[in-house]
Amino acid sequence: MTRPVAAVPPPVDPALRAALDAELDAAIALRHALHRDPRLSGDEADSRDLVLEAVGDLVDVGAAGASVAGTGTMLRLGPPAGAGVPAVAVRAELDALPVVERTGLPFSATGGAAHVCGHDVHVAALVAVVRALARGGADRVPAPLLAVFQPREEKAPSGAADVAADPGFVAHRVGAVLGVHVQPELPRGTVSVRGGPVNASADEIEIEVHGRGGHGGYPHRTRDPVLALAQVVASVHHIVSRRVDPMAAGVITIGQMEAGSAPNVVPETATARGTVRALDADRDELLAAVRDVVEGTARAHGCEATLTVVPNEPAVVNDEALARTVARSLGSRRAEDRVDGDGHTPPGDATGLVLDTTFRSCGADDFSHYGEVLPSLMLFVGTAAAGTTPGSGPGLHHPEFSPDDAMVGEVARALLAAVTAAGAALVAPAAPADGAVETTAASAASTP
Repeated sequence: MTRPVAAVPPPVDPALRAALDAELDAAIALRHALHRDPRLSGDEADSRDLVLEAVGDLVDVGAAGASVAGTGTMLRLGPPAGAGVPAVAVRAELDALPVVERTGLPFSATGGAAHVCGHDVHVAALVAVVRALARGGADRVPAPLLAVFQPREEKAPSGAADVAADPGFVAHRVGAVLGVHVQPELPRGTVSVRGGPVNASADEIEIEVHGRGGHGGYPHRTRDPVLALAQVVASVHHIVSRRVDPMAAGVITIGQMEAGSAPNVVPETATARGTVRALDADRDELLAAVRDVVEGTARAHGCEATLTVVPNEPAVVNDEALARTVARSLGSRRAEDRVDGDGHTPPGDATGLVLDTTFRSCGADDFSHYGEVLPSLMLFVGTAAAGTTPGSGPGLHHPEFSPDDAMVGEVARALLAAVTAAGAALVAPAAPADGAVETTAASAASTP
């Protein structure tokens, strides 16, 4: 079933904007607590409990919340699921990475785990939105909010896949799912929204080359798997340039190689591991090409090779109609449009951010699993400091990556504007100017 798109999203309620601003100091304190004491994928119960504690004075957690995906939780604000009103879900990730942090922050983690992907910022921002709605009135947004604090984004089995399939999640009659990610490849003060693929699929591969071992001084008696593997690795990196349409994006990276036990011994086997990613390249064709090259190259060197593929995440594909609707609510397209003659942000600008509609990357995110069952939209909020080249500083997953605290507010304001716009499209759609009917997030909500 199709339903029309809200042509002009309503502005964010000024009372909610004020309520959100009032929550930012507490949200930043929560960010520090999460960052200082991170939890790895599958072990997020303590982080979840910090979230519940942070909202417990304003939200009846027992009535509004439920456990999901083991160590995650959901909180609903607005009419209950049985009222028949479709909800807007917002996902934030609870887990950290197995990285030793080197940020030098006063609230830096000191163990073997760290929030160097910005998940602490995402969680704190969503908590600020939850508290703002609880304090300012959930009836000030067009549709109920389902805040999903999700475990296991960084490691399989995917937390997003488990949430999307959970009967408790399905029972909320979600009509659209929103996500947000800080992005050092974008300049500070920018929010990016576009339809179509925005993050790549990601599959892990393991290549094992089997040869004939022997003495390093008698290589003609061996079939050297190390040499064969070196040629395999070099060859698979040519696949994208020679087997993929130049107008389509894909990437292959080999990040690990292992072979041998001594410098003068040709081993029996050599192994490599890597990742294969497809943004709008054909995922299956790319993996098939890798198999062809791996097996053929090894055979040319007198060896045999096996390729093991561990399927991971599909591509993140933003719903086109939802992206258009939300983009209208997020900001001006040009920096010069953001300020009046006195240098102030216009009062109608809900986020204070410049809108970008071009960014996408071959990063991956399990948010993609929501998009396989519901209209979904991932937003990106830039973190690159003014006067620097985006992407030139420490990036996502780097031990020194850490957005500053003000990013909590920027992400929260973007989320509140997106929730308002998406909710309007779900519950009070208006016909497009040309009279056409478009498939939107509302179509999911119309099916029991």
